[in-house]
Amino acid sequence: MGETAAAPVDILCFGEPMLEFNQLPRRGDDPRTLYLEGHGGDTSNAAIAAARSGARAGYLTAIGRDAAGDSFLDLWAREGVDTTHVRRDPEAPTGVYFVTHGPEGHRFTFYRTGSAASRYRPEDLPEDAIRAARVLHLSGISQAISTSACDAGFRAIEIARAAGVRVSYDTNLRLRLWPARRAAAVIHAAIGMADIAFPSLEDAEALTGLTDPDAVADFYLRLCPLVLLKLGKAGAMLCTREGRTRIPAHRVQAVDATGAGDTFAGAFLARHVAAGEEPLAAARYANAAAALATTGYGAVAPIPRRAQVLALLGELGAG
Repeated sequence: MGETAAAPVDILCFGEPMLEFNQLPRRGDDPRTLYLEGHGGDTSNAAIAAARSGARAGYLTAIGRDAAGDSFLDLWAREGVDTTHVRRDPEAPTGVYFVTHGPEGHRFTFYRTGSAASRYRPEDLPEDAIRAARVLHLSGISQAISTSACDAGFRAIEIARAAGVRVSYDTNLRLRLWPARRAAAVIHAAIGMADIAFPSLEDAEALTGLTDPDAVADFYLRLCPLVLLKLGKAGAMLCTREGRTRIPAHRVQAVDATGAGDTFAGAFLARHVAAGEEPLAAARYANAAAALATTGYGAVAPIPRRAQVLALLGELGAG
């Protein structure tokens, strides 16, 4: 396809943005369920997290010619995320999802069938932009939303690898989008082509049947040389073929974990790939950023900026 020249970015993310409606706590005797409108989509969240931590981030996707699509363009412009290669689809909508909260945590309800992003094809990829980036970041969701998007994800990885661009992959498993066996086959094939992997322990159990963090690390290190295992409330583990380091969780007043894992990935890439920090320093930074992302409602609003992360690390003597 024809391409528009644009300045190269550090981190180029590929996937689906979705307008978010996040359930708010009930107020007194008010019987209504109220929702906070916001923005979501795992790789969009990661791009914003990377930008707020000092990286030049860009996004590859398709959005509708609708109010939700306009809202995302406004958001990315405010956040400094490059949208040169965001396509507008006049025939398909931007996806929407709802977040509700209960005793077992947050729950998602998605309305994305036939979305503009799900119609993305390999031939829509801006190959020169991928070749010019320092890292290409995508996820299981990027490839789960449709066959064409899955193929586009693999083609983007091939283009990046051929150009010497690093590839980063977050498992972000959503079993409502595809069966576990297909998810495992696609996700593990992609991670086998990646330089950096971000599996979560919860995803790994469904994808591999393994529950022990070290066993999970062993599995993914056979596929990828640098693994950031997300452990939720237990923090994270940095894993390489030379060794591994557990990074304990930060104690914060968590209210909503939506987007915390995406923040971890974007923050890590910003500090390791864009800023050139060693993996352990970048992982500690990302772990703190993810903790702060749980202290407010919605996927985007609580994503911290670099000064906030450094303040938390300083308070705990880790910065």
